[in-house]
Amino acid sequence: MMKLGCSLGPVRKSISSQYTPANGALSKELFGLRFKNPVGLAAGFDKNALYLTELEALGFGFVEIGTVTPKPQAGNDKPRLFRLPKDKALINRMGFNNDGVQVVAQRLKDWREKHEGNHKTQAVANNSSASNAGSHSPFTTHHSRLIIGGNIGKNKVTPNEDAWKDYEICFKALFDCVDYFVVNVSSPNTPGLRELQEKDSLRKILSHLQTINQQESGSETNRKPKPILLKIAPDLTPQQIDDVIDLAMEIKLDGLVATNTTISREQLQTTGGELQTIGAGGLSGAPVRKRSTEIVQYIHQKTNGQLPVIASGGIFTAEDAKEKLAAGASLVQVWTGFIYEGPAIVKNICNGLK
Repeated sequence: MMKLGCSLGPVRKSISSQYTPANGALSKELFGLRFKNPVGLAAGFDKNALYLTELEALGFGFVEIGTVTPKPQAGNDKPRLFRLPKDKALINRMGFNNDGVQVVAQRLKDWREKHEGNHKTQAVANNSSASNAGSHSPFTTHHSRLIIGGNIGKNKVTPNEDAWKDYEICFKALFDCVDYFVVNVSSPNTPGLRELQEKDSLRKILSHLQTINQQESGSETNRKPKPILLKIAPDLTPQQIDDVIDLAMEIKLDGLVATNTTISREQLQTTGGELQTIGAGGLSGAPVRKRSTEIVQYIHQKTNGQLPVIASGGIFTAEDAKEKLAAGASLVQVWTGFIYEGPAIVKNICNGLK
């Protein structure tokens, strides 16, 4: 329904006016980018960049697409996504199902071309109506640019020693299509992936991407290096987090995303029998909120705020978002909260942040 509605200009404008936060004061400059508000959608929802127009109409300040891998892959067997309503949580074991980086890159290029054309037309109309009415158009906020992040990973069949090649392929293919990158080595649903969070494995991947970043941006005068962030798991030990922080500072990473889903099943209302029936997967939602906030705060304090953090984990309300921002987060991302709270989540959070 959203897809159909947003294909019609007047309907899209109506949806946007209903769900887009009106408070322009919440816009934020980070990584050299202007975010129209601090509430984004985490990776794993719009894996294949199919719903950017619709998600923008719902007011998101930024959308992270992916996780994208070099080759298309089907992901794990279904069913692979489960609701835990008693806990306001989800368990997923999707397994990086996506169309492959070439298809996603082309889709992003097509969307940018069409989108920028629509925005120019709308901007002209807005300026005309604003000058006639002597006031700003109600759609001005909607038509500030949507920031798009590219979350990249490795194919399941790629051995860990060759993982850096997969990240390079995705980075190069998406370089002109996204505003920032997130390196995903923390999903629990690709066998062995989390082993790449170890310091030496991470250094190989991230330092290589930083080298390519300078090469890609230096090849043309109007290209700038892209911000590179690392997404980490909530299950890391303090020593592992320290290793990540040290490495991030050493190779001048632009920031961290904290956190991914957890493999923990502690203190859930859902019964052990139900959990056993569901099986393996990453847990997200309300049960991750506290741990995610603790990690955000730890990183912020350890780096004296020098390493920006995008907070993800258990954000449903404005109070949840305030908790993350007070802990030191620069931006927040929702995912499970979007499922449980519905399409007004961005507007509700932003209204509560005023």
